[in-house]
Amino acid sequence: MSTFQAPKGTYDLIPPDSATYLAVREAIAAPLRNSGYGYIETPGFENVELFARGVGESTDIVTKEMYAFETKGGDKLALRPEGTASVLRAALEANLHKSGNLPVKLWYSGSYYRYERPQKGRYRHFSQVGAEAIGAEDPALDAELIILADQAYRSLGLRNFRILLNSLGDKECRPVYRTALQEFLHGLDLDEDTRRRVDINPLRVLDDKRESVQKQLTGAPLLRDYLCDACKAYHEEVRELITAAGVSFEDDPKLVRGLDYYTRTTFEFVHDGLGSQSAVGGGGRYDGLSEMIGGPALPSVGWALGVDRTVLALEAEGVELDIPASTSVYAVPLGEEARRVLFAKVTELRKVGIAADFAYGGKGLKGAMKNANRSGARYAIVAGERDLAEGVVQLKDMESGEQAAIGVNEIVAELEARLG
Repeated sequence: MSTFQAPKGTYDLIPPDSATYLAVREAIAAPLRNSGYGYIETPGFENVELFARGVGESTDIVTKEMYAFETKGGDKLALRPEGTASVLRAALEANLHKSGNLPVKLWYSGSYYRYERPQKGRYRHFSQVGAEAIGAEDPALDAELIILADQAYRSLGLRNFRILLNSLGDKECRPVYRTALQEFLHGLDLDEDTRRRVDINPLRVLDDKRESVQKQLTGAPLLRDYLCDACKAYHEEVRELITAAGVSFEDDPKLVRGLDYYTRTTFEFVHDGLGSQSAVGGGGRYDGLSEMIGGPALPSVGWALGVDRTVLALEAEGVELDIPASTSVYAVPLGEEARRVLFAKVTELRKVGIAADFAYGGKGLKGAMKNANRSGARYAIVAGERDLAEGVVQLKDMESGEQAAIGVNEIVAELEARLG
């Protein structure tokens, strides 16, 4: 037993469970790669001000959950709590928006960090796959991203998730709603921290999960009643495009999301089998974020889907992914000459793309065949001194149990033919 353990609120991904996480990441990324999104990877930490400006100084993420620290050189950094601000910063720094090909479409996969009270589905270190379309204001782009996320989840076999949809308005109509909401909230019995939030960003109060707050929000003004004509038309087109694509959604006039940068379209993917941590992903349009972090006006939209919670959703529905065995052929040598010959053949098999493994450690036949079974290999190659003297090896089909002698020089061609 090691002296050390994974830090509280974190987890290790180890085989065989790690194969499910990899399959989930691949399934989420596949529709993006088919739709013009290029891969981007950003550092695990950024200037703390990037998140304070972009995510919002009044959000719980910045005020309570961010891992912030000062380097020996005096730089104030933070482990990234979300992906959008980092991706937009990187795109601006590389001048991707000046290439003339807008929108810039990017996808990413990585680890994120928030100091939260750990519970199932909520960790201090978590994994997300995200997508951002930067530099275009077009309802079809919002619809595309929602449709691609729906496609990813359905390709995994998930069925019991819901898409919640709302519009948060823009810089024209939201200030009017903000004033009306503040007037309503000032009349409620709220604690000092929440009252302060009312003055800084009243929409955040709508996202408060405490029952004592939610009960008082009955009758609160709804943003949809304050949308300007342009925002109404934009939102209606998003709804029509999603509907035409056969994607079901629910209008949720109280949906806000936990970040300050969202404008207009906002959406969330929820799964009712996960208890209190029901959100498996979400996103929306963030037309003003580029200017918030010092860039030009670049209307943009994106989402992030939680890998951890998607795995939990699969478990809740009893969905088992069809994950192929990591090994197709397992070589079992009996004796030193067989070790030399079969090791060379394993190397050849790998070169032609066949997943092959080897019985290391000089185990006897019984122990080595147990390992072959555990590996999930379809075929085992067994050879001893007598076999090699005859120029053959024994090829065993691990499913049927059938075994046949084949020539040493025929191993690669025979297995290529059998495994397709």
